[in-house]
Amino acid sequence: QVQLVESGGGWVQPGGSLRLSCTASGSTFTGGFMAWYRQAPEKQRELVASITSGGITYYSDFVRGRFTISRDNAKTAVFLQMNNLKPEDTAVYSCYVDLELAGTGKRYRDWGQGTQVTVSS
Repeated sequence: QVQLVESGGGWVQPGGSLRLSCTASGSTFTGGFMAWYRQAPEKQRELVASITSGGITYYSDFVRGRFTISRDNAKTAVFLQMNNLKPEDTAVYSCYVDLELAGTGKRYRDWGQGTQVTVSS
């Protein structure tokens, strides 16, 4: 059974750092798109950053220069290193994957369970 598991959220003071992880397991994947989204209270979910299997990255303006997305294709994991965090970064962060299941021609699309990131003093 395919699973998507996130970890790494928590509380941090402004200017601090956190690292989020999201790992897909239970099958063999080849290629695909992985991304981080976030949703703050009473706000719509928004894309934070994304990365392709080839390593092409995209960052939303509000995190560019502070956050870094990376992936480990061998482990089908995506990471989000968040530096210089601000109170406005407070949100539930969720990973999203759109991966090809090896040898099937099928795709696996799923959301992580979400992890709370709180930035406050």
